[in-house]
Amino acid sequence: MNEPLPEQHPLQPFLPPQARLLMLGSFPPQQKRWNMEFYYPNFINDMWRIMGLLFYNDKNRFVDTAAKKFRKNDIVDFLYRTGIALFDTATAVRRLQDNASDKFLEIVEPTDVALLLQQLPLCRAVVTTGQKATDTLRMQFDVAEPKVGDSASFLFADRPMRLYRMPSSSRAYPMKLEAKAEYYRRMMREIGLLP
Repeated sequence: MNEPLPEQHPLQPFLPPQARLLMLGSFPPQQKRWNMEFYYPNFINDMWRIMGLLFYNDKNRFVDTAAKKFRKNDIVDFLYRTGIALFDTATAVRRLQDNASDKFLEIVEPTDVALLLQQLPLCRAVVTTGQKATDTLRMQFDVAEPKVGDSASFLFADRPMRLYRMPSSSRAYPMKLEAKAEYYRRMMREIGLLP
């Protein structure tokens, strides 16, 4: 049986220069599952509902419910204003099955996260949104693995940093939206993005 060909990351890193938080997933789902050309594009992924709930008390703030799409322009404006950068911990993968599950992703080329952080001088926190993302990041930095919802400190170029391990925003992760949002709320408060 032939090994699947490596798939290159389809998006550029989203790096607002004033970002204080870098959020890293593993890798985007297959493009057939996208409803916008941006991060967390699968309509059944809850990341943008979590952000709407946290920052606007409205889980549908970034959702066009009639069209069953996310509002990309609103999301991008929000991320710039709030200071949140996005990318993934892999820049090339092999999909071992025809789905978006992390357990069937083989990382061919990990992202150089240090290179991303060099472009974000105000960033003091990194979030991983899944086990594979956490494992991949920890191969690059000397940092303990936090439990889901917790954080661990590390140094990057003499800059004190925190790694937060958040629950996956995928609906495959067995936790209600509101419970996931509470983990994200605590983290956002700790780093000063929410009052």
